[in-house]
Amino acid sequence: MTDPLAALQGCYTSVVHDVLRAMGRRNFTLPQRLRPLNPEGVLTGPAFTIEGRMDETADAHQTLLAWTGLLSKAPAGHIWTSQPHNHIVAQMGELSAETLHRKGVLGCVTDGGLRDTTFILRLGFPCWGVFHTPRDVVGCWLPTATDVPILIDDVLIRPGDWLHGDRDGMVCIPAEILDEVAGQAVAAMATESLVRRAILAGMDPQDAYLKHGKF
Repeated sequence: MTDPLAALQGCYTSVVHDVLRAMGRRNFTLPQRLRPLNPEGVLTGPAFTIEGRMDETADAHQTLLAWTGLLSKAPAGHIWTSQPHNHIVAQMGELSAETLHRKGVLGCVTDGGLRDTTFILRLGFPCWGVFHTPRDVVGCWLPTATDVPILIDDVLIRPGDWLHGDRDGMVCIPAEILDEVAGQAVAAMATESLVRRAILAGMDPQDAYLKHGKF
């Protein structure tokens, strides 16, 4: 598979999940609380990982310097992937989304909050989060690391691991098996199309499963 991005953009998350499950993988499905702001389409790409913490002793200037520094580090062609360790403040808003979008960042996934959501929806920058709030990071949140492994519940996301999500949810694909997963997902979708056609033509569902080995 020479271009996993192109291949996976055409795959729905359920089929990618099923491929990972069949490979014996565990702890790859992100928690249900993480939802897309706009459920249309697929967000897929490698993770640029961020970790941080609440610090209400930090002053506004300190937090804004740290935040704009984060934006400067975010690489094009990656997904901003954050474990902020709080469900209090927003981890993505209007100016940040505009900055990342213009840099070619693919989207944002945060185990935290979003704000300025009407603007982000208009912008078309894919964002996943847990809640909405007007409260931002100024004077109360600092990053602690970038490009390090992070945990969202029991899902380990390492820098460069692949996130793939749509309205059904999101999974994490380890970077070392990305090509294999992408290839198997494309093949599985082709098989599912055969099963669908067989059922629509009147075949018994169990017969369709036994014939094609998938349902």
